[in-house]
Amino acid sequence: MTHISPDPEPERTTGLEPGGGVPPGETPPAESSMPEAGPQEVHNPTKGWAKAPLTIILVLVVLIAAFFLAYALAMIL
Repeated sequence: MTHISPDPEPERTTGLEPGGGVPPGETPPAESSMPEAGPQEVHNPTKGWAKAPLTIILVLVVLIAAFFLAYALAMIL
């Protein structure tokens, strides 16, 4: 894979000022026109909840609900 420098060459690029800047009113090159503009994404995390954390949360909710139900029954009886 060859890497092309995103820096413009003043001799070959029209509309550049001597310092390499773009004059007012002219549009600079877009990112999509430059190869390798962003970082290469090698890890794409999965979407949604994992099974273990979801199971732990559900178990905690059931235990808390059971505690309050038992407490309410103990107060009634």
